[in-house]
Amino acid sequence: MADLANIVEELSKLTVIEAADLVKKLEEKWGVTAAAPAAAAAAPGAAAAPAAAAKDTFDVIIASVPADKKIAVIKAVREVKAGLGLAEAKALVEGAPKPLLEGANKADSDAAKKKLEEAGAKVEVK
Repeated sequence: MADLANIVEELSKLTVIEAADLVKKLEEKWGVTAAAPAAAAAAPGAAAAPAAAAKDTFDVIIASVPADKKIAVIKAVREVKAGLGLAEAKALVEGAPKPLLEGANKADSDAAKKKLEEAGAKVEVK
C-alpha cells in the first residue's frame, strides 16, 4: 500500500494539463476511455446525453487580456501550447481575440481555459 500512497502523492503534484495528458496516454495504453463512466452515469437522464455527444471538438479563443496581466497570460499561453515561441505567444495575446487551440478535445480545452483564466485572460470555448 505504501507504493499506492507514493503514486497518489506524485499524481497530486501534476498540473491540470499534465493530468489531461496522462489520461490520454493511459487511454491509449489500455485501450479504454475515461469518459465511459460519466456517460453511463448520465444514461438515466437521457436528455442530457445527446447534447453532450453532439460536440467533441472545441476551439479555445483568447477574447481579451488586461494590460496588467499580459506577461502572466503569455506564460500561460506558452504552457498550453508548448511549441510556441515568446514572440508568437506575445503576438497572439496582444492580437486578442485570437484562437489558441482549434479542434481540441474537452479535457484539453477545459484545462487551457482554466490556466488562461487563472493568468487573467478572458477566454471563450466554442
